[in-house]
Amino acid sequence: MSDTIIQVENLGKKYLIKHQQHGGYTALRDVIADKVKSFAKKITFQWNHKQSSTYSTTEEFWALKDISFKVNQGEVVGIIGRNGAGKSTLLKILSRITEPTEGSIRINGRVASLLEVGTGFHPELTGRENVFLNGAILGMGKAEIKRKFDEIVAFSEIEKFLDTPVKRYSSGMYIRLAFAVAAHLEPDILVIDEVLAVGDAAFQKKCLGKMRDVARKGRTVLFVSHNMGAIRQLCRTGLLLESGMLIGNGRVGSVVEKYISDLTRGSGCHWITAEDPTIPLQVLEIYSSNSKNQMCDMFDLSDRIKIVIRHRCCEEMIASVVLVSVFRNGVELLHVFDTDVHTDRLTKRLVGIYTDEIELPKRLFKAGNITISIRTGIVNKLTTFQDVNDVISFSIEEIHENTSFKGYAANRTGVLMATPVWKNIKFSVDSLDSDRNR
Repeated sequence: MSDTIIQVENLGKKYLIKHQQHGGYTALRDVIADKVKSFAKKITFQWNHKQSSTYSTTEEFWALKDISFKVNQGEVVGIIGRNGAGKSTLLKILSRITEPTEGSIRINGRVASLLEVGTGFHPELTGRENVFLNGAILGMGKAEIKRKFDEIVAFSEIEKFLDTPVKRYSSGMYIRLAFAVAAHLEPDILVIDEVLAVGDAAFQKKCLGKMRDVARKGRTVLFVSHNMGAIRQLCRTGLLLESGMLIGNGRVGSVVEKYISDLTRGSGCHWITAEDPTIPLQVLEIYSSNSKNQMCDMFDLSDRIKIVIRHRCCEEMIASVVLVSVFRNGVELLHVFDTDVHTDRLTKRLVGIYTDEIELPKRLFKAGNITISIRTGIVNKLTTFQDVNDVISFSIEEIHENTSFKGYAANRTGVLMATPVWKNIKFSVDSLDSDRNR
């Protein structure tokens, strides 16, 4: 369909940020003097303003500036960008949660938004009661909720806990129920922020399928995610935001490639941070290196790639893990724990500094931009100590391949280049050919 359902013109959102500044070291006599000055302010405001050791300044911050685009009915639009780029602010404005400072928005149709886990839920009410509450907030009538209630519950997969207060729900259960209600609202426009990351892989796949069904029915979806694989799979159009500005708008493939290219350019193959005593399990350093143990940001398809990780454990722990995620062009390829090999660290991780090396087999990944993300925490308890996305990046190129093969690996479908072992266990002459030769 070609009818425009959302039109945004010269949109801007400004916030005022106050900074309180202190005039250096404050002694007891300064505190007493400030109290006296505060009292005297009623009489001599001008004098107090000049002499006070504490003052504030106001700064203008544009979360969005000069944003213009349009969305046609039935389009699925992926909105991407770094943290702080303005994605969530844009969705809040489109959802009428906050007002823009300048510009105009025209929306033709009912909007359902899923921007935060548990938005519109009351913690003391049960899941059953919150279905009706949340549905009413989103604009559903009581009769409509009753008609779709069984379908909503079945989709959320929380039948056992339907009469349990949602304050006892995990974040994953929250989002299952919240998404189920929003998805069954049958809105003209479905707006979804990066909340699906809370759910497990199976439920994420289910949600993506539901959003695909919503789009097939001619409804519009605006989807914010850091998962470029989901963005590529679900969306045809992409919007790329950076520092509140719209810097990319068009076919989703080209927009994602621009985002990954800018992201890779911003980070290097080496990342190091200072020790933080408040983080019990902390990655201190990570870098990519070649077979000669040299830091490297470009590899050939035939090179062995090493990822070196140095982490610190400052207290003896049980069930702790260091997670390494490997992405190619924004699509996650590997999701590995240090305890996959060092199983003894699950039962007891001793205090100290560890240096580990991950060796990736040659000709495993196709050519492209590779980024690494890290996380530390306690397994199966949703306890996270450290979470850093895209800490390092490097590229894999087709440098030494034959000319006839050039470009083939990168353009082939699929996410890995690894070739399984082929064995011919039987061969016989085709019977038809045999008959012809008689």
